[in-house]
Amino acid sequence: MATPTSLPATFVAGNVLTAAQMNDLRGAFRILQVVSTTKTDTFSASTDNDGTPNAQWASVTGLTATITPTAATSKVLVFVSLFGSSENSYGFAFRLTRGGTAIGVADAAGSRNQTSGVVNATVDPGFLGSGSVSYLDSPASTSALTYGVDVANVQSSSATVTVYVNRSLNDSNLASAARTVSTITVMEVSA
Repeated sequence: MATPTSLPATFVAGNVLTAAQMNDLRGAFRILQVVSTTKTDTFSASTDNDGTPNAQWASVTGLTATITPTAATSKVLVFVSLFGSSENSYGFAFRLTRGGTAIGVADAAGSRNQTSGVVNATVDPGFLGSGSVSYLDSPASTSALTYGVDVANVQSSSATVTVYVNRSLNDSNLASAARTVSTITVMEVSA
């Protein structure tokens, strides 16, 4: 894999790069592959927040992307765009996962749950909230890696709340109602 290590520290007008340096420049920090999944159907899960950092997380089925890096030095850039609602007016939290393990979450702090992002609260049961996140992962692997999204109620302590992806709470069969798509995109970035 080409790297920029053999490039000049600075560029000066009139300098000519060698063929090897041009190849290094061309190969540095490139997007080597892209895998994307678009979830067009709906998902729901009832999750309980017991008031501790151990909220019940539910994996969103059909919202995963698997990529096999070509080099262990590669990074993986993850983008998630998520739409949904919940049966209370608090919205819900989501987190990124790699192989079922949470990544790209906030530092632990007391009883707070560690999340990657939130889907905004919607007061009107006919509307959906949205959330998105990007995260640069360093998996140091050339094995197949599956990235996914978990969702959870982290707002209502000691209550079971159903969260919905790609639909509003009441999901009315009306022309004024909407269903959406959610996406996860992963890109291998050369070192």
